[in-house]
Amino acid sequence: MSDQNADLPAAAAALSAEDRAGLVNALKDKLQLLAGQHVDVLETLSPKVRQRVEVLRDLQGQHDELETKFLEERAELEAKYQKLYEPLYTKRYEIVNGVVEVEGITDEAVPDEENSTTEEKGVPNFWLTAMKSNETLVEEITERDEGALKYLKDIKWCRIQNPKGFKLEFFFDTNPYFKNSVLTKTYHMIDDDDPILEKAIGTEIEWYPGKCLTQKILKKKPKKGSKNAKPITKTEKCESFFNFFTPPQVPEDDDDDDEIDDDAVEELQNLMEQDYDIGSTIRDKIIPHAVSWFTGEAAQSDLEEIEGGDDDEEDIDDDDDEDEEDDEDDEEEEGKSQNKGGGKAQHGKGQPTERPPECKQQ
Repeated sequence: MSDQNADLPAAAAALSAEDRAGLVNALKDKLQLLAGQHVDVLETLSPKVRQRVEVLRDLQGQHDELETKFLEERAELEAKYQKLYEPLYTKRYEIVNGVVEVEGITDEAVPDEENSTTEEKGVPNFWLTAMKSNETLVEEITERDEGALKYLKDIKWCRIQNPKGFKLEFFFDTNPYFKNSVLTKTYHMIDDDDPILEKAIGTEIEWYPGKCLTQKILKKKPKKGSKNAKPITKTEKCESFFNFFTPPQVPEDDDDDDEIDDDAVEELQNLMEQDYDIGSTIRDKIIPHAVSWFTGEAAQSDLEEIEGGDDDEEDIDDDDDEDEEDDEDDEEEEGKSQNKGGGKAQHGKGQPTERPPECKQQ
């Protein structure tokens, strides 16, 4: 794995602590406010109840000590298995990109391939297809992006320790869109175990002229009578997966932190959470299970889980509908009986009996 700072633009790697002070301070203020509210709750308790709570807090402390040991052992276990995964990922890379051929494939021409001028190697569009199968990532990939993402050869990730977090690496073959062979995205976390994102840093993409996918060029005709007869060119930012490498940033140090209102902080926080969601999806779902996403099996599994929950809800709704129908039948029969019997209900054999609704665990 390449050195972190070597893959990052100098300006991004040199961000100062003040650059992210606005958001971090806002988060700390919220945490302090919540902590203050908890202290207020304790002060309202009676002495006996407070004493019981203090014993509970001691139990919580013992739990936290065990949890710390668990997290340490989990980190060691993850590191152990990450090393065991690596040879499998390497083999996957070689097959996907046609570096090696799998056993059992001969050089005999297939009828459909007889007229083909070039031999198809590896698994074309492997990573593009895998990412488009995921509901989170497919929303980020535009039709224009697909041309560039077809050159994606591999995606890797690794943990970083100083500061804590993780880094994604996207390896590209030589392509007509940008010069970079590797695009990286690094997430710095305030707390690695209970993830609170501090900031994210992406590679500056070196686009070839006219090939930038994150911007679109608009040309407007000059107004009548204008001295300038040339069309007016305007560049606007547009939707693209490659915006992922230009993550939302906290205000610069020359901004006045006091001017950041709650709405701006909340909007920025939401953007950062969305950005982290994309990164963690690639890390936790796409990289380890890429083949299942490529074939669609992983997406089908997710769909079945969702539909399974919906079926339970539909069953409950059906039960409710049946109960409502039964109630309506009761009312109709009761009305007929009252008309016939002078106000006394007459229950025949065909009268539906009332039953409690069935409950199904979801």
